[in-house]
Amino acid sequence: MKILVQLSRVLVGVLFIFSGLIKLNDPMGFSFKLNDYFAADVLDLPFLVPFALAIALVLVIVEILLGLALLLGYQKKITIWLLFAMILFFTFLTFYSAYFNKVTDCGCFGDAIPLTPWESFSKDVVLMVLILIIMVGKNFIQPLLNNKSATVVLGVSLVLCSSFGYYVLNHLPVKDFRAYAEGKSIVEGMKSAEELGLQGPVYEVIYTMKKIDGDEQQEITSTQYMDEKWWEKTDWMMLEELSRSIKVSDGYEPPVHDFGISTDYGEITDEVLSAPDYLLIISYRMSEADVDGFKKIADLAWDLENENLPFLAISTTSGQDAETFKHKIQAPFEFATMDETTLKTIVRSNPGLVWIKNGLVYKKWHHNDVPSAEEIKAMR
Repeated sequence: MKILVQLSRVLVGVLFIFSGLIKLNDPMGFSFKLNDYFAADVLDLPFLVPFALAIALVLVIVEILLGLALLLGYQKKITIWLLFAMILFFTFLTFYSAYFNKVTDCGCFGDAIPLTPWESFSKDVVLMVLILIIMVGKNFIQPLLNNKSATVVLGVSLVLCSSFGYYVLNHLPVKDFRAYAEGKSIVEGMKSAEELGLQGPVYEVIYTMKKIDGDEQQEITSTQYMDEKWWEKTDWMMLEELSRSIKVSDGYEPPVHDFGISTDYGEITDEVLSAPDYLLIISYRMSEADVDGFKKIADLAWDLENENLPFLAISTTSGQDAETFKHKIQAPFEFATMDETTLKTIVRSNPGLVWIKNGLVYKKWHHNDVPSAEEIKAMR
């Protein structure tokens, strides 16, 4: 039992620290995931949306500190109960996501290790079992440091975690795990499984059939529909509004989704991705954008006006609202639109600056780190 408790202690502690550090590298991404859970069609907690980022930061820092406290054997009784409460909370969320198919990725390990809802739930169930083992055998846990030393270690860790979180929020994640990381090709990321000669995921349609002269209903797959020639069964009708698609087997899915740039004159995605240079100003929600950050980028665009470096602002805002904002910041560039989720994924800054070269993500900047015109010229 003693060996089992110590092994569980190490596994839980290390996993909590690892999971927390991954999310602390990108707390804004984790806050987006929490917003998905707070949505009206999921947990219906819209009043928490404005606090999502603060909640995300607190959760990941607590996750790291609890994992460290468990490894140190610090205040083991309260530490174990807090770990149990946290894993109970996450198990509920992942089960809810998996069973009702509401949030397709829990964000447990950020973008570093994407998990399906059921994989996330299974992971949390295993962790809960390990924590219960620790809870039963807590008497086998001995502190590695005295109380004062452990307090100092946890205090220093709290300061370091807080400082790191502050840094990545005011700049960009230290490690970018997303499909739009520097050095990655958007063009390649958009290619389908067929284009790459790979096996893609297999989907099947579920039809709901209803007896014409009664209330009897039956669900069948599209394969059954064809094999059993259901269209010949004149006493049955299909309830098309109840049809749904399910994934039968996994396969390669393009990591770049919904990358489409639209203007008042049409779509210009291919034009942007095929250009030797394009500087994109990304703002997933213009109403929440840092205006001073936008002005810094506008000033940069003016400074590079004669350098044949096209700029384009991309947001979800269009029409007169975009035109009004353009005049507000005195921008020399036009505005286009794109899917909000995609914009959030491209860069964790509102606004952020992304330099595209022939469809390749060359450089990315937070609005606090906008380079000078001279620096841009030196990088060409």
